[in-house]
Amino acid sequence: MKTNDQGTTLSSIALWGLSILRIAIGWHFMYEGIVKLADPNWTAASYLLDSNWIFSGLFHGLASDPTLLRIVDFMNVWGLILAGLGLMTGFITRIASWGGIMLLALYYLANPPFVGASGAYLEGHYVWIDKNLIELIALVVIALIPTGRFFGMDGLIIALRYRARRPVPKESAEPSANSEPRVEGRSILGRREVLKHLATIPVLGAFGFAATRKFRYDSFEERILHSSAEEPDATSGATIKSFSFSSLKDLKGTMAKGRIGNLEISRVIAGGNLIGGWAHSRDLIYVSKLIKAYHSDEKVFETLKIAEACGINAILTNPQLCRVLNKYWRTRGGNIQFISDCGVWMEPKKGIELSVEGGAHACYIQGEISDRFVPAGRVDELGECVEIIRKHGLPAGIGAHKLETIMACVDAGGKPDFW
Repeated sequence: MKTNDQGTTLSSIALWGLSILRIAIGWHFMYEGIVKLADPNWTAASYLLDSNWIFSGLFHGLASDPTLLRIVDFMNVWGLILAGLGLMTGFITRIASWGGIMLLALYYLANPPFVGASGAYLEGHYVWIDKNLIELIALVVIALIPTGRFFGMDGLIIALRYRARRPVPKESAEPSANSEPRVEGRSILGRREVLKHLATIPVLGAFGFAATRKFRYDSFEERILHSSAEEPDATSGATIKSFSFSSLKDLKGTMAKGRIGNLEISRVIAGGNLIGGWAHSRDLIYVSKLIKAYHSDEKVFETLKIAEACGINAILTNPQLCRVLNKYWRTRGGNIQFISDCGVWMEPKKGIELSVEGGAHACYIQGEISDRFVPAGRVDELGECVEIIRKHGLPAGIGAHKLETIMACVDAGGKPDFW
């Protein structure tokens, strides 16, 4: 039986169980931290931007400021690694436990699994309970019961400290081989106890071995993907040589902006074709359904929040996505502006009506419609659509895939706000 600092007696079995729990949580923390450290493009921005509870303003502010985001990322990565290392080895266990508790509390507050909550990082609705809260509660128990003294480096350090303080015995007689030296009522650790406390080191070695194999496997997969990516595409003959990816941490300054009428928009605009399922995938008939299934509301929200964090303040898409955009504005507090292509098939006036009702900030006639109206002698209808859009107080444009379409509209006296 062992007694903790509060005087509560625990069996050795209970202490072993709590020690194993401590090591398992430490393993999880260490892995999460090292994975993030090994990924140069990792950032907590999307997690922070996905927050929609009472502290969402604070988390969004951290994600939007490049300097603060770098600090958050650094503290996140090294907090996980150091807390995990302390828990696994039983070194300064209480400090490591409370550090882990603080991290988990922030994770929970950013995206709590409340009833009716939604978010890209929610793994399910468990009526307030998720793995972050479960690990947090477990770490509170571990912080209150210092298992590092029973199985870990803390116990070894305490024993060595006691040994250093041990008074020199007055008796000249040598202690017997079977005697157990004691100091101030405490036993000096024997060889078996020392080995027990050092047993956390092989656990750390096992973690390193497993992590190395995992990273080697991921690197192998990446090399395979890159080698296949460099093969010529069978249809187009294009060859992809390499990509250079950046993360939100690399952002410097703000996005340049321009104006269309009274609308200020970023010089880079998000495109909505893939979100709506228009994949332009030639004869791969399954691709449109696949990408529509992938782009759930939560995935779209995550994408839009990252875009806004990069300074992109407009998305160009179809009125079919009015529902998703309105939900994003309403539930996520997003401000991205909606430029609608009014793309209801061959009925641009109906598309304008749906777009205005859906909160569009600018409208234009979709290029496929314009390209078909011009050879059909319906150029005047395009001009009528531009005037209808203007009557709603919005910038009005005409889209086209063909130069002939633009030339015909100009010859007919068309003067849209943008092409």
